[in-house]
Amino acid sequence: MKRIDDVKAGVAVVILTKDNQVLLQKRADVGLWGIPSGHIEIGETVSEAAIREVKEETNLDITIKKLIGVYSDPKSQVFEYPNGKVVHFITTCFLAEITGGKLTCHSEESLDIKFFDNDKLPNDLLNMHPKWLKDALSNRGEAFIR
Repeated sequence: MKRIDDVKAGVAVVILTKDNQVLLQKRADVGLWGIPSGHIEIGETVSEAAIREVKEETNLDITIKKLIGVYSDPKSQVFEYPNGKVVHFITTCFLAEITGGKLTCHSEESLDIKFFDNDKLPNDLLNMHPKWLKDALSNRGEAFIR
């Protein structure tokens, strides 16, 4: 296993339209597309962090519908930032629905925000995000632990 500098608690939020289009953000830190996600801040619950991250990155208000899964496998959850820092994320992934707000890319964390058809996802997608999306679309009743 390669060097890991830190372990962090993260959240990710899959937001699907009625036509199963998924909301993705082009991240400013790595220039890749991904499901809205981020770190849990001190004093937050995972659901509070998910709601805050989506609001910060997309300007949308959401309601959590269900837990998709908790992802901790270092094979998919270790991420190297452009500055060389390597972080192992323990990510709680939720399915959510939009309840308000206007889709806006105004965060310094996002270069672009838009909906994609599931069969036309961008090629430059973060490596762990397709698994989260596949799990969200599986309609499985219980959460995944991976």
